[in-house]
Amino acid sequence: MSNESIRETVREEYAKAARRVTDQGGGTCCGTAAPAGNPVTSNLYREGETASLPAEALAASLGCGNPTALAELKPGETVLDLGSGGGIDVLLSARRVGPTGKAYGLDMTDEMLALARENQRKAGVQNVEFLKGEIEHIPLPDNSVDVIISNCVINLSADKDRVLREAFRVLKPGGRVAVSDIVVRGEMPAEIRRRVELWAGCIAGALEESEYQAKLAAAGFGQIEVEATRIYTVADAPEFLANNPDLEKLAQMANGKFISAFVRARKPL
Repeated sequence: MSNESIRETVREEYAKAARRVTDQGGGTCCGTAAPAGNPVTSNLYREGETASLPAEALAASLGCGNPTALAELKPGETVLDLGSGGGIDVLLSARRVGPTGKAYGLDMTDEMLALARENQRKAGVQNVEFLKGEIEHIPLPDNSVDVIISNCVINLSADKDRVLREAFRVLKPGGRVAVSDIVVRGEMPAEIRRRVELWAGCIAGALEESEYQAKLAAAGFGQIEVEATRIYTVADAPEFLANNPDLEKLAQMANGKFISAFVRARKPL
């Protein structure tokens, strides 16, 4: 698929997810349907964290982690969420940075932006702004953001190098990246990788752990860390290798290599 085809596929999947929430349904990682109790998307937020947010914000949560809980946001900081969806992480970030700070959400999907702005209205949060745009072309000036977060979105981009260069550009010197994402740990046969990513609902493809680190370094970042937050086994997704004559062999090769990770990096001073 071309980069544009991947982008349009992602956009349509997220639009469908937003419409499901609007119609009192729900969403899952990367916008595709999955059963309740999905090991990627379930139990990411503590009940107390989301108690004051609209139910639709939680229903539209399509992530694989909780970057706001790990980003160590401080009062007065400016934070940008890449691929902000229904706005849950933006609204949580706005609470953490307080009235002297600012939280931006960036999304390319009109339906998600409309849902996020309605969630902001219901939550009564003022220090938030949702922007329309692509994470490969961030509509903010150079050196304008203290922290960039993202929740299971960078893996969807077909041009991850551009995303990371843009993140570097808009961060202030000393600014930091703190994102949750799907990562592959070690080599994985192409067939397994394809099936695992279809199961997770991630369309454009997760990076291998060392490749993620190398791309961050190439964009200019330092102090790079990749920390596994959930390690998935075949037992978490028994259907992803269904109807394969080499099921047992393939299952052992994939076991433990597909993870949700917290990725940190910093723009040098």
